[in-house]
Amino acid sequence: MPTIAGSTILDRASIILQDTTNIRWPEDELLKWLNDGQREIVLRKPDSYAKSTSMVLTASETKQSLPSDAIQLIDIVRNLGTGVTPGRAISRTERYILDGQRPNWNTETGSSTVKHYMFDERNPKVFYVYPPQPTTPSYIEIVYSASPADLATSASTITLDDIYASALLDYVLYRAYSKDADIAPSAPQRAIGHYQAFTQSVTGKEAAESAYNPNMPKPSENPGSHRG
Repeated sequence: MPTIAGSTILDRASIILQDTTNIRWPEDELLKWLNDGQREIVLRKPDSYAKSTSMVLTASETKQSLPSDAIQLIDIVRNLGTGVTPGRAISRTERYILDGQRPNWNTETGSSTVKHYMFDERNPKVFYVYPPQPTTPSYIEIVYSASPADLATSASTITLDDIYASALLDYVLYRAYSKDADIAPSAPQRAIGHYQAFTQSVTGKEAAESAYNPNMPKPSENPGSHRG
């Protein structure tokens, strides 16, 4: 859970900018850039703000829509019956498989237990379930990338995890120096430097997560690495 207030990041930015009284860069302006930075991080790394929740499905349908704050689907885990009861696991399949084997799958008899889901990244806020839902729909557990809420004031806690505080600081500085690009000769280069630091921080975290992902086999766990 995030604990860092937006003001902590903005104060650090003002110190680096040598504008601790916020004359050149007012705090409300820096706050807007901080909010922009959160959205930029989620755009680049969707799982940086992932939500796991119980979702009621649309009755008598295979086509389902994600919650209003969703950016894209990450996973569908299991059935939840009336909302809280863990049920059968739900596996992902490809729509073309059902289209080929069961061309009328969209109009089959409904069932409250979902077996499979289908997702097309070209339409990221929609997914399909099989079998179709009955007239009384059920619940499933979904994981999705959500749009981070804006900080109303600098005193508000950032929406993303604290680990992204440094990246957010670089993003605010990138936008601040971009503002001075026409009047300060060194500003464009500083802006570029902070933007590069921002992107490297976000992509570096993704690389670290991949390297230490418990789902990925380690060299010692690879049967091909052992010789007897």
